[in-house]
Amino acid sequence: MQTILGANGQIGEELARELKRNFTSDIRIVSRTAKKVNETDQVFAADLTDRQQAIEAVKGSEIAYFTLGLPISSELWEEQFPLITKNVIDACKIHGTKLVFFDNTYMYPQDGRPLTESTVFAPVGRKGKVRKKMAEMVLKEMQSGELEAVICRAPEFYGPGKTQSITNTLIFDNIKEDKKLKVPLRADRKRSLIWTPDASRATALIGNTPDAFGQTWHLPVDQNHPTYSQFIALASEIYGKKLTYSVVPKLAFKAGAWFNNRVKELQELLPRYEHDNIFDDSKFRNRFPDFEVTTYRKGMEQIRKEQLSAQK
Repeated sequence: MQTILGANGQIGEELARELKRNFTSDIRIVSRTAKKVNETDQVFAADLTDRQQAIEAVKGSEIAYFTLGLPISSELWEEQFPLITKNVIDACKIHGTKLVFFDNTYMYPQDGRPLTESTVFAPVGRKGKVRKKMAEMVLKEMQSGELEAVICRAPEFYGPGKTQSITNTLIFDNIKEDKKLKVPLRADRKRSLIWTPDASRATALIGNTPDAFGQTWHLPVDQNHPTYSQFIALASEIYGKKLTYSVVPKLAFKAGAWFNNRVKELQELLPRYEHDNIFDDSKFRNRFPDFEVTTYRKGMEQIRKEQLSAQK
């Protein structure tokens, strides 16, 4: 059996579909309010801050995927994420379960250097420090040999369904609502964004590749690395209309932080929008050359199709 911990977010749902398509029908869905993704799924409601519930959630699993997310609150992250990570690690060690840890890039420096699997951790802000701590907990167990684990790391998302990201919010949500698009800080810096279904497909593939364990993997992205101005120009072509945008300066984000807690929580991510943010996935591409990465064009076409369908 393969178990998805935190299974009802976008990554977890896509992962459940991919596992069913290509690897196994024996899937357990775990979250506080667990819901089936595939008809054959087993559901298990659990609060993973409770060690015993985490142990029960993982029991009987060959592989457990950590895809759990929390609301974007530094306080909540500091309080719950390290505890949940420890509980999941303990549960996997008790049951001899392999751990696939889905990670983000918050712990990386935000200064324009290309990001590889060997980039040193240099977090900016409280949430980055939490993600650093979590990743280091998994790395320590991997290096000790007490846990068979692998880290799958993804940059900022864009995608269909309930994908949550700055890009989805400021670009595609505004297109849907026929509003002027917004770009954080700079429109002329190169970006790496990952299509959420690709992130889930690649995670499933790594989780079912025995020799991939004991390592960190950057998940695959379209290699074009467009600037936001290029990204929006492509969207204009696909949507068949001229999409205009404004660049939101740092001062506006600082002012907004006084009135909007979500904007306040995003402050620590802003430096990455001042610089090129290139995510190097060459290790994955060399190991899995047949993996088909979704191009930005294809991804945008799918988002547009989904939006049009929702309007009918």
